[in-house]
Amino acid sequence: MKRIVVLGGGESGAGAAVLAKKKGFDVFLSDLSEIKPAYKALLDQYGISWEERKHSEYLILNADEVIKSPGIPDKAPLIKKLKIIGTPIISEIEFAGRYTNAKMICITGSNGKTTTTMLVYHILKNAGLNVGLAGNVGHSLALQVANDNFDYFVVELSSFQLDGMTEFKADIAILLNITPDHLDRYDYKFQNYIDSKFRILQNQTKDDALIFWENDPVIKAELAKRNIQSALFPFAIERSEKTKAFIEKDELIISTLNTLFSMPTTELALQGMHNAYNSMAAGLAATIVNVKKENIRQSLQDFQGVEHRLEYVATVRNVRFINDSKATNVNSCWYALQSMKTKVILILGGTDKGNDYSEIEELVNEKVTGMIFMGLDNSALHTFFDGKVKNIVDVKSMEAAVESAYRMANEGDSVLLSPCCASFDLFKNYEDRGKQFKHCVRNL
Repeated sequence: MKRIVVLGGGESGAGAAVLAKKKGFDVFLSDLSEIKPAYKALLDQYGISWEERKHSEYLILNADEVIKSPGIPDKAPLIKKLKIIGTPIISEIEFAGRYTNAKMICITGSNGKTTTTMLVYHILKNAGLNVGLAGNVGHSLALQVANDNFDYFVVELSSFQLDGMTEFKADIAILLNITPDHLDRYDYKFQNYIDSKFRILQNQTKDDALIFWENDPVIKAELAKRNIQSALFPFAIERSEKTKAFIEKDELIISTLNTLFSMPTTELALQGMHNAYNSMAAGLAATIVNVKKENIRQSLQDFQGVEHRLEYVATVRNVRFINDSKATNVNSCWYALQSMKTKVILILGGTDKGNDYSEIEELVNEKVTGMIFMGLDNSALHTFFDGKVKNIVDVKSMEAAVESAYRMANEGDSVLLSPCCASFDLFKNYEDRGKQFKHCVRNL
């Protein structure tokens, strides 16, 4: 019997283990951290053996195939050992893809992935399609393949997930943008990260679709270098002869072979330039799977948005508080600052991934009157911003960050949590950071 070892006992690992068990494999799951009670219960329910807080090599190195959590880097010692002995290492998405014929709509990009994924899912679900939500959001793809029978999956894919995929194919691939991120995982080489993102196109044929931002310089240069088989659906604010979705006279227009769709941009639930891109990408995906125009229009109007992404929290004495905790890179913060209509007190900091803050320098000069640095090591932030922003305060907790920002703000200002960094120095994850922010704001 083929032995499958799953490394990582979170959402993707537990789901992969269940699917492997249901397909008749000898399955073992191992996690260096503690496994959450809900996942232990799921593994026990299916009689899957597991261990936590250690990796027993004698139980792992005998695997025929390893399914690795996207959070485990390739340079981890155990992964290196598995590679030396030639054990195939794949991602949960790759594994799940073997056991379903559902159409895959896959979304990647440095920014806007979650919003676009949720928006595509919202449109398809409202249109009555039999659709699942998976990847970085929703439930494990493998678990849904094991227990449900969907016709479509909308899957958010990070570069880490794409790295573990070889045979998997996206029927519709959405590539929103590519800016430097996670370079610590890619030997600080931007091209390695670009190659990772472009894996979303692997195995696509002329019958498949690529939806992409036409004016992204990185995507543009990369498409010119590659022999792409897929049907191309570019979107942009201003149309060129090839653009399939664009904005004209304050109307969002989708123009493909089979569809001409338009709606006023004022009616879009998601406002702001970056959200116009997300809406165009989602609208194109929906037209490709033949969702009716009225369904697309309705869903683009009533979508609720994503928690921790430019999420309005409260106004306290005429100071607005905005939670953008999901902004874990500089480009995300750029979008957030670009959408601000008032002066801003900016809370940023955390685990620096080799960030280049010059990208937001112009917007900081224009809009930011004060900064709160929230991290265990703020030296990179000080090196860049000292002397450029008058008011700078260092804090070590969310409570201190919110209180300092509130004191610094004038009436009519906005306090924006848009950290540019990963959260792991002071928080469990970006959700924990965002929830703490909201809690502290409501306690003001």
